[in-house]
Amino acid sequence: MSDEGRQSYKRDALFLGLSGVFLTSLVLGNVIGTTKFVTLFTLDLPGWLQSVTPTLVRDGSIYTMSVPVGVIAYPFTFLATDLLSELFGRKKAQLVVWVGFFANIFMLFLMTVNNFLPNTYGVSGGLELFDGVYEFMIGNTIASMIAYLTAQTVDVRLFHFWKEFTDGKHLWLRNNASTMVSQLVDSTAILTILYIAGNLGDNVNGIGALIILILNSYLFKFFFALFDTPLFYLGVKYFKDFDEDPSGNRLYD
Repeated sequence: MSDEGRQSYKRDALFLGLSGVFLTSLVLGNVIGTTKFVTLFTLDLPGWLQSVTPTLVRDGSIYTMSVPVGVIAYPFTFLATDLLSELFGRKKAQLVVWVGFFANIFMLFLMTVNNFLPNTYGVSGGLELFDGVYEFMIGNTIASMIAYLTAQTVDVRLFHFWKEFTDGKHLWLRNNASTMVSQLVDSTAILTILYIAGNLGDNVNGIGALIILILNSYLFKFFFALFDTPLFYLGVKYFKDFDEDPSGNRLYD
């Protein structure tokens, strides 16, 4: 294989690898969704913070950072699309967003077909588990598809707006400014739809509780966006030789 062919192969492998991370995180997040909320950490709040912290996310003075398990997978989709945007350009990043959208539809189709096919009694080992996952997945996936397509499109377009505005400089700005805004859009959209569909817990019984849940979910995504900035810099620097961004901007020369 020639050097040019080998370089092209590596670029293709990188594109497929990042696309794989994106699609795996997306589909996994939709399957497990809100089936379980997990505690990331607890914090003993001082008195002045207790008065402004809603009781939905604290027990007495103890604040609990609790998020749906699906949310933990989802921020990796933004890291993947930002790397795709930086290295391969807006069109390819948007293409992966659309592939992810139709992958969700395909997953929903397969799960629905399996749900309506008759059960083989005495053989199935987890029928109740399947029914429970399917019940949650329907609402989660429909809500996620709407929120996801909106948020990821916002992320890709904002990323390239800031990239053009700064002439390809200040990678931290486009990475964080695009991700933080788009993840707020995502958290608001998906949890609002799930609230309307009745797919949230009994404690989320009003708009005030919904807003608190949105802010709690977004807080996790906000800090993840800050955390993934050095990972983003490392990724761009490590893969700079495979950059084929048609805009011609280069952070590392």
